[in-house]
Amino acid sequence: MGNSINGPIKVAFVGNPNCGKTTLFNAYTGANLKVANWPGVTVERKEGSAVYHGTQLTLVDLPGIYSLTSYTMEEKVSRREILDGQVDVIVNVVDASSLERNLYLTLQLLELGKPVILALNMMDIVEERGMEIDLHRMPEMLGDIPVVPVSARKRTGLEVLLHAVVHHYQEVPSEHIVHYTADIEKKIRKLIHILAKEYGEDHNILRWHAIKLLERDQAVIEEHPVDVSAVVDKNYETEIINQKFDYIDEVLADCLLHKSEKAQATDRIDRYLTHRIWGVPIFLGIMACVFLLTFTVGDFLKGGFEVGLDWFSGAARSGLEAIHASGWMISLVVDGIIAGVGGILTFLPNIFILFLALAFLEDSGYMARVAYVMDGLMGKLGLSGKAFLPMVLGFGCTVPAVMASRALEKEKDRKKTILVTPFMSCSARLPIYVLFSEMFFPGCAYVVAFSMYVLGMVMAILVALVSSRITHSRADQSLLIELPEYKTPNGRTICIYVWEKVKDYLTKAGTTIFLASIVLWFILNFNMTGMVDNVSESFGASLGHLLVPVLEPAGLGMWQIALALICGISAKEVVVSSFSVLYEITNVNSAAGMSALAGILGLSGFGSLNALALMVFCLLYVPCIATIATIKRETGSWKWTLGMVLFQLGLAWVSAVLIYQVGGLFGL
Repeated sequence: MGNSINGPIKVAFVGNPNCGKTTLFNAYTGANLKVANWPGVTVERKEGSAVYHGTQLTLVDLPGIYSLTSYTMEEKVSRREILDGQVDVIVNVVDASSLERNLYLTLQLLELGKPVILALNMMDIVEERGMEIDLHRMPEMLGDIPVVPVSARKRTGLEVLLHAVVHHYQEVPSEHIVHYTADIEKKIRKLIHILAKEYGEDHNILRWHAIKLLERDQAVIEEHPVDVSAVVDKNYETEIINQKFDYIDEVLADCLLHKSEKAQATDRIDRYLTHRIWGVPIFLGIMACVFLLTFTVGDFLKGGFEVGLDWFSGAARSGLEAIHASGWMISLVVDGIIAGVGGILTFLPNIFILFLALAFLEDSGYMARVAYVMDGLMGKLGLSGKAFLPMVLGFGCTVPAVMASRALEKEKDRKKTILVTPFMSCSARLPIYVLFSEMFFPGCAYVVAFSMYVLGMVMAILVALVSSRITHSRADQSLLIELPEYKTPNGRTICIYVWEKVKDYLTKAGTTIFLASIVLWFILNFNMTGMVDNVSESFGASLGHLLVPVLEPAGLGMWQIALALICGISAKEVVVSSFSVLYEITNVNSAAGMSALAGILGLSGFGSLNALALMVFCLLYVPCIATIATIKRETGSWKWTLGMVLFQLGLAWVSAVLIYQVGGLFGL
């Protein structure tokens, strides 16, 4: 390959999404990491360095992909890097517990004619399921390439993998791992002859290019404008894919032991959970149970947070008074920062229970079933089946959900998915639902909160349907996904998942909400003449009064609500912290705090119907600043982004008005 044994050797880490590839890459690179975008696209490029026994290694972490067919943005950049980026060796990281899905990419990589090393990750899950992998037979069936079992999480097998990279990086596997039917093999030989005649015998990876011409791969056709019409009489992609999977079945039959017993148990469960009719109701029932736990267990746990916040607030006030701090300083710290940030922190138990439940569902293998069940519905809405995957992510945070739309091949599908994904209730909206449902619907709070999640999904479906009818678009591709066997959730995996989510929540409380609370306190206590004694004379009141006529038909005609909604654009949790600061309630999530806030709002005629309209408005209106910035980056258009923001703002207003006005007609 042109490198000496002392390197540097360029190593590309390639694998399916969620196979542990990036965890493995990070284990090697540590702090020696550079992150940038590939030129012209918004997919991140991660590059790092490592040393093995004096040999310098340049490591590149490519985006997670399922194949080398250039449809998605990730597939395009990964393929370009492998073919044109002077990669010396490919480390193909596979999830050993999902070999059938992962080995399809492996077979494509082996046809590239480049050195490939197979890193079998997640072997602990294979052992947990009672299965075994024959590590002697598998290399034989994959062209005698090195096969190294590793654990990215436990950091085992890392030295062995680097040893394989350094000592085998010039060994090219056999080009004939998969033997296709006689007709296809004959066409491959003819195409190789045509390519060799046109581009020379030294032209790289002739067999791979020949296969891609048979698949009518657009990128290869454009790069190699030769007349192959006499050979390629139709698109052979489906036949080639099927024959690859037939070979994968042979590999699994020879190398994977004790799989059938586990698969039978999975099939029995899937008769119900993926049922054509009952699959969706079961999913909704499971999510309803999740919300029941979120409220019952979460409310039980938050008692300690409330006591702690009350003590801390009182201690802070006493301490500031003891040092004779000025009145404005005491007000800023106690009524602004502690009330705003502390009020949000008391919702942490609810957030924790929600993410704990979602982590169990994800790690058990159930959430893949949800995407499968929803595939048919997505097609009827004119969306690719893959669109539901970003929408599911939206229940956690809209930012990564919008970024996940990159997996969709067509730009129109990506934009349509981005349009509806913010309707999925992210965790930032949960404090709003918890607060107002418990204040105004105490007997059925969790039902009201769960209804917001269902309404968000229904609204996403309606918007996607109307958009498809207007543009006359249809789904271009269904969801192709392997359903993994069910497994007992891994405690370490769940802890990592929940901690990451809780850490994000705490980080937001310590940054965005902290700053928002200070800004809100400032605009509530000052006007053009300086500090004011009456909040109704402040900057905030003036700003809120401007929107009162607009929000009045929705039952939200109070300047305090208008200001809270404006502040909520920074982060949805700020809506709750704004109420704490606006009404000077230190612990708004406690029983006393909710009683006080409900009493104050009630004096202005704000009741259960107003609360319902407010929750719906918060569900549908402008996404947070971070999401707006992400949408602009993914679409590359401020015009489209602002148009989407205005659309969602208008939809939120119309929906809230309908709920309030129609509910008023029925005396609700």
